[in-house]
Formats: sequence, structure tokens, C-alpha cells
Amino acid sequence: MNTSYEFLHAEGSTTPIKGWVRGVPLEAQAHAQLRNIAAIPFVGPWVAVMPDVHLGKGATVGSVIPTRGAIIPAAVGVDIGCGMAAVRTTLRARDLPDSLAPLHASIERTVPVGNGPGGEHRKLPDGIDTRVADSGLTSRLDAIKARHRRIRTDKLDRQLGTLGGGNHFIEVCLDEEDRVWVMLHSGSRGTGNLIGTYFIERAREELARRVLGFHLPDKDLAFFMEGEPLFDDYVEAVSWAQDYARHNREAMMARVLAEMRNTLPKFQLDRVAVNCHHNYVQRETHGGESLLVTRKGAVSARAGELGIIPGSMGTKSYIVRGKGNAESFHSCSHGAGRVMSRTEARRSITLKQHREATAHVECRKDNAVIDESPAAYKPIDAVIAAQADLVEVVHTLRQVVCVKG
Repeated sequence: MNTSYEFLHAEGSTTPIKGWVRGVPLEAQAHAQLRNIAAIPFVGPWVAVMPDVHLGKGATVGSVIPTRGAIIPAAVGVDIGCGMAAVRTTLRARDLPDSLAPLHASIERTVPVGNGPGGEHRKLPDGIDTRVADSGLTSRLDAIKARHRRIRTDKLDRQLGTLGGGNHFIEVCLDEEDRVWVMLHSGSRGTGNLIGTYFIERAREELARRVLGFHLPDKDLAFFMEGEPLFDDYVEAVSWAQDYARHNREAMMARVLAEMRNTLPKFQLDRVAVNCHHNYVQRETHGGESLLVTRKGAVSARAGELGIIPGSMGTKSYIVRGKGNAESFHSCSHGAGRVMSRTEARRSITLKQHREATAHVECRKDNAVIDESPAAYKPIDAVIAAQADLVEVVHTLRQVVCVKG
């Protein structure tokens, strides 16, 4: 049978691994991690692997993991609900100033970036407290914390509308017709991290008490079984974090657009807008079977559904439309995917190389972002080509401003 994926599972394995990896590198460690995941009895009917696949903690980044009657907190990870948002404006390239440095600086002033206290609101900005109260997020989190007192956080208000660090970013981009877009990448911030870390630890505690009828190859794959109280509690908590992540992106987008209205010619928002998770779990039906589908660095790509596949700093990004491919559980990649670890990138990429690779972008050019330089990632064009039967490209974006934490 002619397929666009390759089988990556070991000979004799009962659970197939289907990988859209033609023309892109697949590290041996990530391959081994995928096989460990597929060996768990409740995983299946198969595992789908996206072309941006690389080694992750707990589960492989760029994988779609369906489970029957169980859920693996570490497969979702601690950046719960991390994802992308993008909106097209009526501005054109000609409406942007010759120097984009002031715009870069103004975005950094209005949206706190980075980790730690410096990445939080020092004073609660107008509208944030109302947004939280109206969403019901506070009362839902209080109910979760009442049952799990080890989840202690007071960062909900101070971090809504903040970027974080690592690979999170805010960009101003131009499409193939020189229309201006705003695109950003973030998740559920410190509160989501606390929730993820807490339930991963609880799953490991439960694992130590379980009598397994099979070998679990990695303690990071500890799980909750459906019907257990912690299963329901985790589903409630992860759903909260996913909703908070979406609100966080909406709050950031509103602040970025408000700042642009202060500094650029008048504009309106166009009808194209996307807000999608790529680190999350939800119940879905595939092949007539109800499954818990964890997308660890993957985007839902049902037929006609819009998604975002960003490249790295200095490369292109894509707005895509899903083709509803059942073999991938209606999924596509969430980005370019790392080809170097952060440590390797800092050791291998020079500041000169980083500045050359990002010469056309108003962004940070210092050593602190070397691990996010384009050379640390797979070629985005190859990643897109490998999943031609999963999505079609609707718009190609090139960034002109990139704000990093």
C-alpha cells in the first residue's frame, strides 16, 4: 500500500507507530522513546508521529498518543495548553515604520516576557481582573486546590496576559501579499506548570502502589486509570489549564493589538484568526472508538480546520488548513521541531551565526537566545513537505518583529 508515513515500531510490536518523517531527521533517542510509549498495553490503536518529532521528557514531542481507559500526565507535560494564536490585520507592509525597534520595545513593555517575577505584571493591568472573574477560572481553580492542597499558586492574575520564556514568542509577520499579522505562542504559565508537576508526581506515587501485569519502561509514563478519583481530578485540572492557556493568549493578543493601535496607522482585524493548543489531551472518537487523545506537540487538523505551524526565529511560519487524515488522528505538526538540544545549541551556534540568521528580523541578538536560533531547529520547509497529506498551506508568513522571553 502506498502511504505517506513510515512504520517506526519494532518488528513484532502489537501497536504500530506511523511517522510522517520522510525527509526530516529522527534522532535515535526519540525513536526509542516512541517505542517505549507504544509498548504500553492501553496505548493504541497506533501512535502517530509528526515530522517535527524530537526527544521530550516523559513523552516524545511531536507525537499523538491515543489511550484507552487511562491517561499519562507526563505525556501532556507541564506546559499544559501551550499553543498558538494568530490574527490578520488590514495593515500592509508599507504601513510599518522604517525602524521596527520602537514597536519591538513597546510590545515588551506592554506584555511581560521571561520567567520569574520579571515576567509577571507588577501591577494588575486594566481588564485582566475582569477577564479572570468573568471566565470562572478563579472559582474552578479554587475547587481544584481545595482537594489538592499541594497545588499552591497566587499567580493567576499576575500571569494572565504574559508570555513566559523558552520557545514562547510574539511576532509581527507579513504574508505572501504583504498583509500584517500578529502571531504568538504561549501556554498556561506557572499555574499550569504547578498543576502538571503535581499530577506527574501523584501518578508516580500511584505507580509505586500498583501491581502491573506488564512492564512499564519509564516511570515518567506513570498513569491514572479511568474510574480512579485522581483520573477525574486530573481531567478537571488539565481542562482548567487548557482554558487558562487560551485566555492567556487572548489577553496577550489584545494587549499587543492595543499597543499597535497606539503606534501604527489605524487598522481593523481581518476575518482570519486562529487560537489552537498543541500540548493537550481531550476525549475524541476515532474509527468509532472513544479515545483519550494526547497531542504532545501536535495540532488538531480536522478537515477544514485552521492551524498554525511556526518556524524558528528568522524562518517562515504557516497558516494551514487540515485535511482530516484519519491515519494521523486528524493531526499535524506544531512547529519545526528541535534538531539540537538547548545545551548543544549554546555550544555549537555562534553569536555571529545567530545574527546572520536573524538579520532581517527585529529581535534579540544576544547570547541568551542562542538556543532558539534557527540552526537549532529542523528546516521548516522539509517539515511542511513531509505532511502534505495532513494539511494544506493557506498562508506563508515571514516575521519582521520577534519578541522573546
